[in-house]
Amino acid sequence: MTECAMMEGFRLWFPPERSSMAPRILLARHGQTEWSLSGKHTGRTDVPLLDEGRRGAKLLGERLHRAPFDGLPGVEVRTSPLSRARETCELAGFGDRAQTWDTLMEFHYGAYEGMTPAEIQAIRPGWLIWRDGVPEGETLAEVSARADEVVAWAREADRDVLVFAHGHILRSIGARWLGLPLAFASRIRLNPTSLSVLGWAYGEPAIESWNDMGHLAG
Repeated sequence: MTECAMMEGFRLWFPPERSSMAPRILLARHGQTEWSLSGKHTGRTDVPLLDEGRRGAKLLGERLHRAPFDGLPGVEVRTSPLSRARETCELAGFGDRAQTWDTLMEFHYGAYEGMTPAEIQAIRPGWLIWRDGVPEGETLAEVSARADEVVAWAREADRDVLVFAHGHILRSIGARWLGLPLAFASRIRLNPTSLSVLGWAYGEPAIESWNDMGHLAG
């Protein structure tokens, strides 16, 4: 497959194919915070986890230390430097193995930081972040470039990788893993403390599982 292709007017990027044994990337969203619970856009504001979020992080850790994951021995772990992601990583039992990486930080929402979608749409009817972006913040092209950096890193790894990060950047990584435009991320929901796995099927990038929250019933 070529590195670039055209699909319905979009220029798609496809990194080189890898074998069926190629590394996967496991995506863990941070636990619940007061702002995520209320639907506020939480970018670079360092909001701490709620008790519910800490409980979810521990349950996620238990999940990752049972079969078939078995603690993911040898897996490279990276986390956003923001405290809600780092604490989730630590409570899940991977803090001593994790490297912080600024590329995994959430969107810079600019003037829309701390606002809910309803509040934004009241002043900007029909607004959709994946199409319209944000004023005074990070552009969609910049977010897409960060997601591509994570995808390239994961595909060049010699083993599976695990990342702890945030809802919008993880959805962006999911879209770019598939070679799709960032706008595709508007169609894939991602809840706090969920686990997703990006892998391969028939030699092509694929979603093995998405927004798995089975561990939260524990």
